[in-house]
Amino acid sequence: MPGRIRAKRSPRPGTWISAVIVVLLVLALANFLVTNPVFDWGTVATYILDVKVVQGVGWTLLITVLSMVLGTVIALTAAIMRRSENPVLRGVSWAYIFVFRGTPVYTQLVFWGLFTVIVPKIALGIPFGPEWFSFSTRDYFPAFWAAVVGLGLNEGAYLAEIIRSGLNSVDKGQSEASKALGMGNGQILRRIIIPQAMRVIVPPLGNETIGMLKTTSLVLAVPFTLDLTFATNAIANKLYAPIPLLVVAAIWYLAITSVLMVGQYYLERYFGRGFDDRPGGAGPAKRGRRARQRAVNSASTTPKNSLPEVEL
Repeated sequence: MPGRIRAKRSPRPGTWISAVIVVLLVLALANFLVTNPVFDWGTVATYILDVKVVQGVGWTLLITVLSMVLGTVIALTAAIMRRSENPVLRGVSWAYIFVFRGTPVYTQLVFWGLFTVIVPKIALGIPFGPEWFSFSTRDYFPAFWAAVVGLGLNEGAYLAEIIRSGLNSVDKGQSEASKALGMGNGQILRRIIIPQAMRVIVPPLGNETIGMLKTTSLVLAVPFTLDLTFATNAIANKLYAPIPLLVVAAIWYLAITSVLMVGQYYLERYFGRGFDDRPGGAGPAKRGRRARQRAVNSASTTPKNSLPEVEL
């Protein structure tokens, strides 16, 4: 009886060579970062948890969250308008996306910072007639809300196209089947289209959120002076040590970005149920389906022969 064949993988020296090169480069980079006195790691450790820096992190997160919420609401509205049969709604949505995608975000932030100069007051009344009441924009539109509105409107223009592509990715047969069941357009959108489109929308939405976090460093154009970048720059100007404080800001941005990436991963896995399961894997979703199938089989509610006999 012939012996068993012991298969061996073909040697791949390229893998080991590339691994050695990467390790050497990492060690060289670590040595450069540790031994270079310019980075001044003592100053980094001193100011990494400074009160002003931590407060800047909080303001940065708040601006990011509010801007993304505002941008998502505007984007969803604009995407639905782009899909509308009304040409006026389609034109308004197209014009909004064209303007805010076609101009730099820094320019838009400068504009919103000067909004109280351009529009000193808002009045309600009869056109070319008496005013019923009015209020000063300086009292209700501070720099913080100017930054949120500026970033939110800019983000909404980009997210609108992302959401529109996600909505278009859902097969039209889903809408036709829902209409056959008597569902209205609003119900179809909320219960059928959007849940399925989220699988396509979530990955770029997560990327846009991470991009928004970094874009908050431009709110000085408003000017808003409490964010993380301005806080670290202010300390650096006092100490005449810009590089250590840049490292502090980079560490905080990397930490927040890492948390956002983890959240994005779980959101993608949640909305990708039933789509992203690989046939060869035995992940939680596949094990759950097997358990449900075993429960159905043990209930004996389905016939063993799914095709009934027909007498001719």
